This record gives sequence, C-alpha cells and structure tokens, in this order.
Amino acid sequence: MKLKITTIGNSAGVILPKELLARLRLTKGDEVHVLEIPDGIKLTAFDPKLAAQMEVAERIMREDRQVLHKLAQ
Repeated sequence: MKLKITTIGNSAGVILPKELLARLRLTKGDEVHVLEIPDGIKLTAFDPKLAAQMEVAERIMREDRQVLHKLAQ
C-alpha cells in the first residue's frame, strides 16, 4: 500500500485508509507503534514493551499469589 505525506496543520503526516485501519483493528484516537526494522519501519497496534511488561506481571502473579491476596485486603 502506498501512502502520501500530506500537510496536517503545521506538521506532516499520512492518512490511513479505512481498509488499513480495519486490518490493524484501529479507530480514531488509538495509538500506533512505530518499530524500526532492518529494511524500514513497521506500523503496528501491538505494543511490544507493554507485552513484555504484561508477561512479567503475569509471571509474578502466578508465583506470588499470596502477596497479591494481601495487597487486595
């Protein structure tokens, strides 16, 4: 898919077509993450940093259930 850079206020940007928004499962106001990859950039709705943080949190919750129970009281 080819996108054209356009003026948006005092900035420059690209307009994402409806088909691309649907494919990324994004709507107006959502965040898009830009990842640098060897041959360019990748736009994604997936946040790799958040995913890594959630993995750690899930591991801690599995390992230390009693600590979480005490915090909830």
